[in-house]
Amino acid sequence: QFLMANKLDTAMWISRLFTVYCSALFVLPLLGLHEAASFYQRALLANALTSALRLHQRLPHFQLSRAFLAQALLEDSCHYLLYSLIFVNSYPVTMSIFPVLLFSLLHAATYTKKVLDARSSNSLPFLRNLLEKLSANQQNILKFIACNEIFLMPATVFMLFSGQGSLLQPFIYYRFLTLRYSSRRNPYCRAKIYDPFLRIVVEHLIMKPSCPVFVRRLCLSSISFISRLAPTVA
Repeated sequence: QFLMANKLDTAMWISRLFTVYCSALFVLPLLGLHEAASFYQRALLANALTSALRLHQRLPHFQLSRAFLAQALLEDSCHYLLYSLIFVNSYPVTMSIFPVLLFSLLHAATYTKKVLDARSSNSLPFLRNLLEKLSANQQNILKFIACNEIFLMPATVFMLFSGQGSLLQPFIYYRFLTLRYSSRRNPYCRAKIYDPFLRIVVEHLIMKPSCPVFVRRLCLSSISFISRLAPTVA
């Protein structure tokens, strides 16, 4: 009765569980490398379906207008719908599947607890214990996802020069990253970009006398360029 009363949430729960299943079989290719590539695409397609359903839940009345598009781009579900479309037809990259896997796992765990509560307050204590441990590490998982999102930017550039990516992919992914940076619900990407730890480490290394001058200039120029790329947040 609980599942039937919440059909849209249940559909997203099933699609997230399927995303976790396909992502796990890609990361751990138990069925062979050839099958792993197909699971990569299935995971991203399932994530696109979940994101589309969530976007429909957030904005139920579709309008073909600039204002609606601007409102849709503020939603995290729209960001990950775009993310899935960026990578679904690209060369399989393990780094690109982790945000999809972990977000699906976190959201599926949250809804699984609701399903267990609807069934009985004491049902399946072992599973409840696992879900509680996952929830306790939620912030660390979200920080890891944010780092993954950031480091995928240079990875898309590397894929382009290695012949495994398209010319448009880095530019479209940069747009995705600016959307994540400006996210209203998930501040972790913005926090990690502002995190001075990596910048301090790089500056400490390049200021050593043993560092070549051209490397120092290149790193300082890169830091300045990346700082200018950061979008403004309202």
